[in-house]
Amino acid sequence: MPKVALYNQNGSTVGEIELNDSVFGIEPNKHVLFEAVIMQRASLRQGTHKVKNRSEVSGGGRKPWRQKGTGRARHGSIRSPQWRGGGTVFGPKPRTYAYKLPKKVRRLAIKSALSSKVQENNIVVLEDLMLERPKTKEMVNILKGLSVEKKALIVTADHNETVALSARNIPGVTVVTAAGVNVLDVLNHDKLVITKAAVEKVEEVLA
Repeated sequence: MPKVALYNQNGSTVGEIELNDSVFGIEPNKHVLFEAVIMQRASLRQGTHKVKNRSEVSGGGRKPWRQKGTGRARHGSIRSPQWRGGGTVFGPKPRTYAYKLPKKVRRLAIKSALSSKVQENNIVVLEDLMLERPKTKEMVNILKGLSVEKKALIVTADHNETVALSARNIPGVTVVTAAGVNVLDVLNHDKLVITKAAVEKVEEVLA
C-alpha cells in the first residue's frame, strides 16, 4: 500500500498515512482517463446553438411572382433557403451532448486519476482543515506552508462553507467534497490537497 506524509495546517509533518492500494495504488489507465475527460467536457457543453428554418424566419407570406411567363425560376416564398434572409437547412438545434460511460469504467477512471497524483508525488494529505472564519489570506498561507504554488484541488469530507469562501478568490484553487471528486478536476489541477477524513470517504466508496 502506498504511504504518504500526513501534514497539519501549518505545513509540518505529523506522521504518515497508508492509502488503499486498490484506489490510490493502481496503474493508471490512460485510455479510460481520456474517455472520462471527453465525457465530462461533452456534458459541460450548453448545446444552446440554434438557427431558424424557413417556417421561423419572418416574411414570405406571398408568392414573389407568378409561376409562369416571367422567364425566371419558379419560387413560392422569399424565405426558402436559397434566398438571402431565408431559412437555414439542417442547422444546429438545441440539444444535450451528455452521455454516460459504464459505471465500472467511471470508477476505474477516478481511481486512475487519484493513483496518478500519488505516483507523481502531487498529493498532500492534511490531518484536518479548519478555519474559524472565511479569510482568503489564511488559506493562501496554508497553501504556501504546504508548498502548493500552482493550481490546487482541495477535497474536504463534507461541505465546509468557511473553507469554500476562503479559497474561492484564489486563482487556480477549487474546493470540492469527497462525493464531488471527479476525473476532470483531479487532472486539471497540479496538486491534490485532501483531508484525512476525505481520504477515508473516497476509499469507502471506491475500494
